[in-house]
Amino acid sequence: MIGYTIVGTQDLAKAKAFYDPLFTHMNLPLCFEDAQVASWGDKTDETVARFFVCYPFDDQPATVGNGSMTAFRVKTASDVDTLYTLAIDGGGTDEGKPGFRPEAYGDTFYVAYVRDLDGNKLAFACYDGKSNP
Repeated sequence: MIGYTIVGTQDLAKAKAFYDPLFTHMNLPLCFEDAQVASWGDKTDETVARFFVCYPFDDQPATVGNGSMTAFRVKTASDVDTLYTLAIDGGGTDEGKPGFRPEAYGDTFYVAYVRDLDGNKLAFACYDGKSNP
């Protein structure tokens, strides 16, 4: 359903350094980069959604969408934990530590929330957190 997601940045080099470890863990390599944008996904499969970080095309400062969030679905709760740690270690900020959210999503939804260096909100979610190895 999703073709790609784009978030803005004030510093592409710093944003790339933040996102590279996350997408490496998710086995999504850098598939395009130029002076304005970096993108991760599967170069050989256009059905795989891609994620872009870029300078805004209108040359105005990047801003955060109020209520906007990109959620990455991963296989295990351990992946959620790892991605959360990578994001925090990379300079991201906590918006919700890894854990189950039974009050809203049932007893198997395991998720963590962070903000990237520009304030864009991200989630790492596992829909079968009880299978955590």
